[in-house]
Amino acid sequence: MKLGIVGLPNVGKSTLFNSMTLGKAEAANYPFCTIDPNVGVVPVPDKRLERLTELYSSEKTTPAVIEFVDIAGLVKGASKGEGLGNKFLSHIREVDAIIHVVRCFDDPNVVHVDGNVNPIRDIETINIELIFSDLEILERRISKTVKAARADKSLQKELDILNVLKETLENGKCARSIVFDDPDTVSFVESLTLLTSKPVLYAANVLEDDLADDGASNNYVKSVREYAQAEGSEVFVVCAKIEEEISELDNDEKLEFLAELGVETSGLDRLISASYKLLGLISYLTAGPQESRAWTIKNGTKAPGAAGKIHSDFERGFIRAEVVSYDDLNRLGSYSAAKEQGLVRSEGKEYVVKDGDVILFRFNV
Repeated sequence: MKLGIVGLPNVGKSTLFNSMTLGKAEAANYPFCTIDPNVGVVPVPDKRLERLTELYSSEKTTPAVIEFVDIAGLVKGASKGEGLGNKFLSHIREVDAIIHVVRCFDDPNVVHVDGNVNPIRDIETINIELIFSDLEILERRISKTVKAARADKSLQKELDILNVLKETLENGKCARSIVFDDPDTVSFVESLTLLTSKPVLYAANVLEDDLADDGASNNYVKSVREYAQAEGSEVFVVCAKIEEEISELDNDEKLEFLAELGVETSGLDRLISASYKLLGLISYLTAGPQESRAWTIKNGTKAPGAAGKIHSDFERGFIRAEVVSYDDLNRLGSYSAAKEQGLVRSEGKEYVVKDGDVILFRFNV
């Protein structure tokens, strides 16, 4: 999973990135201090893996990972070259979803590029730049397809879809606001890698005092939640400065600090949970003496497709999947005990993998 972090300058993007990845992105109180995109890879915390490693005496534990890409703060006119320009937008085209950091706090010591805090205006400033960038791509694609459609009438359907997208963007709406039912159409739209078609997770950056009630008493956060709900996006509340502080603590100190703040989980944990939900992802597990490992797949993936995450040969030569739920394995303490109680199932090609399944794939190439 690859997530791009965007937002206006000085909203807490680089501070949040540093806390999530223990990275070294420069975080300073002036625009454009992050000039090149910073990339950090973060393991997904999963206590089930720790338990499997213990049960199987695994030599190695490999969690699922998330890749974060932090780019320079965008400003009004970025798509036309303002600020550091359009080149940063190309970095976001590679990601699965966008984390849009929104400033939801007042602080006279932290400069705002527009002079005052207004989360909805800030969100719409970024959206307009993404829309302009997408329109540029669509216009080029439409011009090319119009010419090709003269010789190949089957391209008319593509042209119709492109025009629907263009009209939507020209009306100031993001491409993700259109719901396409036809799988071929969905695949075609995905192939365009439009910025405004990517799912968005809004990170409402607040001060420490707003963490305990998850921003419920913060009017800025309320407005972001209403905006996100209207477009079917997710919101999570975070204090980037606090996240940066706790990122340097060990696990016990971290839990103690969070308890003092009245918070059960860190911002990173909440971000990962919200990202999985937003993208419809789950994790299945494999375990053995050599390695216990988590694999991230789309919810609804069938057994052969899940096997293909490990290696294409597993999918191509799939025979069956031997499946036991993590909960049963954890409760009984061993694979053999689960097997004795009939809790290890043999599943075929139509089996839909569930979150927490511990699977041994049988295949033959």
